[in-house]
Amino acid sequence: MDSSGERKAGRRQAPTGLGRACLWTACAAGLLHAGFSLYWALGGRWLLATVGQWAVQESTEAPLRTGLLLGAVAAFKAAAALIPTAAAYGRVPKPGLWRTLSWIGAVVLVLYGGANTLVSNAVLAGLIRPDTGYDRMATIGHAWLWDPLFLLWGGALLGYLVLSRAGRDNPRERAR
Repeated sequence: MDSSGERKAGRRQAPTGLGRACLWTACAAGLLHAGFSLYWALGGRWLLATVGQWAVQESTEAPLRTGLLLGAVAAFKAAAALIPTAAAYGRVPKPGLWRTLSWIGAVVLVLYGGANTLVSNAVLAGLIRPDTGYDRMATIGHAWLWDPLFLLWGGALLGYLVLSRAGRDNPRERAR
Protein backbone atom coordinates (compact mmCIF):
# COMPACT_ATOMS: atom_id res chain seq x y z
CA MET A 1 0.00 0.00 0.00
CA ASP A 2 1.13 3.55 -0.54
CA SER A 3 0.83 6.31 2.08
CA SER A 4 -2.86 6.89 1.31
CA GLY A 5 -3.78 3.26 2.10
CA GLU A 6 -4.34 2.34 -1.57
CA ARG A 7 -3.12 -0.94 -3.03
CA LYS A 8 -0.35 -0.60 -5.56
CA ALA A 9 -1.35 -2.00 -8.94
CA GLY A 10 -0.76 -5.72 -9.25
CA ARG A 11 0.24 -6.27 -5.63
CA ARG A 12 -1.88 -8.24 -3.22
CA GLN A 13 -2.02 -7.40 0.48
CA ALA A 14 -1.21 -10.05 3.04
CA PRO A 15 -4.41 -11.82 4.12
CA THR A 16 -6.25 -10.48 7.12
CA GLY A 17 -8.92 -11.67 9.54
CA LEU A 18 -11.02 -14.64 8.54
CA GLY A 19 -9.19 -14.97 5.22
CA ARG A 20 -5.89 -15.41 7.05
CA ALA A 21 -7.47 -17.97 9.42
CA CYS A 22 -8.80 -19.94 6.43
CA LEU A 23 -5.44 -19.81 4.65
CA TRP A 24 -3.48 -21.06 7.66
CA THR A 25 -6.10 -23.74 8.42
CA ALA A 26 -5.74 -25.00 4.85
CA CYS A 27 -1.96 -24.96 5.14
CA ALA A 28 -2.05 -26.87 8.46
CA ALA A 29 -4.46 -29.51 7.09
CA GLY A 30 -2.29 -30.03 4.02
CA LEU A 31 0.89 -30.27 6.08
CA LEU A 32 -0.78 -32.78 8.40
CA HIS A 33 -1.62 -34.93 5.37
CA ALA A 34 1.92 -34.51 4.06
CA GLY A 35 3.41 -35.31 7.46
CA PHE A 36 1.65 -38.65 7.65
CA SER A 37 2.70 -39.53 4.11
CA LEU A 38 6.31 -38.71 5.01
CA TYR A 39 6.06 -40.69 8.27
CA TRP A 40 4.83 -43.74 6.34
CA ALA A 41 7.49 -43.17 3.66
CA LEU A 42 10.12 -43.43 6.38
CA GLY A 43 8.68 -46.73 7.60
CA GLY A 44 6.18 -45.60 10.21
CA ARG A 45 3.14 -47.82 10.66
CA TRP A 46 0.80 -45.92 13.01
CA LEU A 47 -2.60 -45.37 11.32
CA LEU A 48 -1.37 -46.97 8.08
CA ALA A 49 -4.21 -49.51 8.26
CA THR A 50 -6.67 -46.59 8.12
CA VAL A 51 -5.52 -46.00 4.54
CA GLY A 52 -6.12 -49.61 3.57
CA GLN A 53 -4.76 -53.09 4.04
CA TRP A 54 -3.13 -52.73 0.62
CA ALA A 55 -0.90 -49.98 2.07
CA VAL A 56 0.16 -52.19 4.98
CA GLN A 57 0.90 -55.05 2.59
CA GLU A 58 2.83 -52.84 0.14
CA SER A 59 4.93 -51.32 2.92
CA THR A 60 5.86 -54.84 4.06
CA GLU A 61 6.47 -56.41 0.62
CA ALA A 62 8.16 -53.48 -1.14
CA PRO A 63 9.28 -50.97 1.48
CA LEU A 64 11.73 -49.10 -0.77
CA ARG A 65 9.25 -48.65 -3.62
CA THR A 66 6.47 -47.74 -1.19
CA GLY A 67 8.76 -45.32 0.64
CA LEU A 68 9.76 -43.57 -2.57
CA LEU A 69 6.16 -43.32 -3.72
CA LEU A 70 4.94 -42.01 -0.37
CA GLY A 71 7.90 -39.61 -0.23
CA ALA A 72 6.81 -38.14 -3.57
CA VAL A 73 3.21 -37.94 -2.32
CA ALA A 74 4.40 -36.16 0.83
CA ALA A 75 6.40 -33.65 -1.21
CA PHE A 76 3.43 -32.96 -3.50
CA LYS A 77 1.05 -32.48 -0.55
CA ALA A 78 3.54 -30.21 1.24
CA ALA A 79 3.96 -28.09 -1.89
CA ALA A 80 0.18 -27.94 -2.34
CA ALA A 81 -0.15 -26.71 1.25
CA LEU A 82 2.74 -24.24 1.24
CA ILE A 83 2.57 -22.64 -2.21
CA PRO A 84 -0.87 -21.00 -1.76
CA THR A 85 0.36 -19.59 1.54
CA ALA A 86 3.59 -18.33 0.01
CA ALA A 87 1.65 -16.82 -2.91
CA ALA A 88 -0.72 -15.05 -0.52
CA TYR A 89 2.25 -13.32 1.08
CA GLY A 90 3.95 -12.53 -2.25
CA ARG A 91 6.80 -14.99 -1.69
CA VAL A 92 6.64 -16.85 -5.02
CA PRO A 93 6.79 -15.58 -8.59
CA LYS A 94 3.59 -15.49 -10.62
CA PRO A 95 1.15 -15.45 -7.70
CA GLY A 96 -1.78 -15.21 -10.13
CA LEU A 97 -0.83 -18.57 -11.65
CA TRP A 98 -0.62 -20.14 -8.19
CA ARG A 99 -3.92 -18.57 -7.21
CA THR A 100 -5.59 -20.09 -10.27
CA LEU A 101 -4.08 -23.49 -9.48
CA SER A 102 -5.22 -23.05 -5.87
CA TRP A 103 -8.81 -22.53 -7.04
CA ILE A 104 -8.61 -25.77 -9.02
CA GLY A 105 -6.98 -27.63 -6.14
CA ALA A 106 -9.51 -26.33 -3.61
CA VAL A 107 -12.46 -27.48 -5.73
CA VAL A 108 -10.87 -30.90 -6.29
CA LEU A 109 -10.15 -31.30 -2.57
CA VAL A 110 -13.71 -30.35 -1.61
CA LEU A 111 -15.28 -32.68 -4.18
CA TYR A 112 -12.90 -35.58 -3.46
CA GLY A 113 -12.95 -35.21 0.31
CA GLY A 114 -16.68 -34.56 0.46
CA ALA A 115 -17.69 -37.43 -1.81
CA ASN A 116 -15.40 -39.94 -0.11
CA THR A 117 -16.49 -38.83 3.36
CA LEU A 118 -20.15 -39.29 2.40
CA VAL A 119 -19.65 -42.64 0.70
CA SER A 120 -17.44 -44.05 3.47
CA ASN A 121 -19.94 -43.02 6.14
CA ALA A 122 -22.78 -44.48 4.07
CA VAL A 123 -20.90 -47.79 3.91
CA LEU A 124 -20.32 -47.74 7.69
CA ALA A 125 -24.00 -46.95 8.28
CA GLY A 126 -25.05 -49.86 6.06
CA LEU A 127 -26.71 -47.61 3.46
CA ILE A 128 -24.27 -48.88 0.83
CA ARG A 129 -23.28 -52.54 0.86
CA PRO A 130 -20.29 -53.28 -1.38
CA ASP A 131 -20.69 -56.66 -3.11
CA THR A 132 -17.11 -57.64 -2.31
CA GLY A 133 -17.19 -56.47 1.30
CA TYR A 134 -14.95 -53.74 2.62
CA ASP A 135 -11.97 -53.05 4.85
CA ARG A 136 -13.62 -51.69 8.00
CA MET A 137 -10.48 -50.02 9.41
CA ALA A 138 -9.74 -48.28 6.10
CA THR A 139 -13.36 -47.21 5.72
CA ILE A 140 -13.31 -45.70 9.21
CA GLY A 141 -10.05 -43.92 8.36
CA HIS A 142 -11.52 -42.48 5.19
CA ALA A 143 -14.89 -41.63 6.77
CA TRP A 144 -13.63 -39.99 9.91
CA LEU A 145 -10.05 -38.87 9.31
CA TRP A 146 -8.38 -38.68 5.90
CA ASP A 147 -11.24 -37.59 3.67
CA PRO A 148 -12.72 -35.08 6.16
CA LEU A 149 -9.18 -33.68 6.40
CA PHE A 150 -9.10 -33.32 2.59
CA LEU A 151 -12.52 -31.64 2.80
CA LEU A 152 -11.28 -29.26 5.53
CA TRP A 153 -8.15 -28.47 3.53
CA GLY A 154 -10.13 -27.70 0.38
CA GLY A 155 -12.93 -25.86 2.18
CA ALA A 156 -10.52 -23.65 4.10
CA LEU A 157 -8.51 -22.91 0.95
CA LEU A 158 -11.72 -22.12 -0.91
CA GLY A 159 -12.78 -19.85 1.97
CA TYR A 160 -9.50 -17.97 1.77
CA LEU A 161 -9.74 -17.61 -2.01
CA VAL A 162 -13.29 -16.25 -1.82
CA LEU A 163 -12.52 -13.89 1.05
CA SER A 164 -9.33 -12.59 -0.57
CA ARG A 165 -10.80 -11.66 -3.93
CA ALA A 166 -9.98 -8.07 -4.81
CA GLY A 167 -11.77 -5.78 -2.39
CA ARG A 168 -13.09 -8.55 -0.10
CA ASP A 169 -10.39 -8.70 2.56
CA ASN A 170 -9.81 -4.96 2.93
CA PRO A 171 -12.55 -3.04 4.79
CA ARG A 172 -11.51 0.20 3.04
CA GLU A 173 -12.09 -1.38 -0.38
CA ARG A 174 -15.46 -2.87 0.66
CA ALA A 175 -16.67 0.60 1.70
CA ARG A 176 -16.01 2.07 -1.77
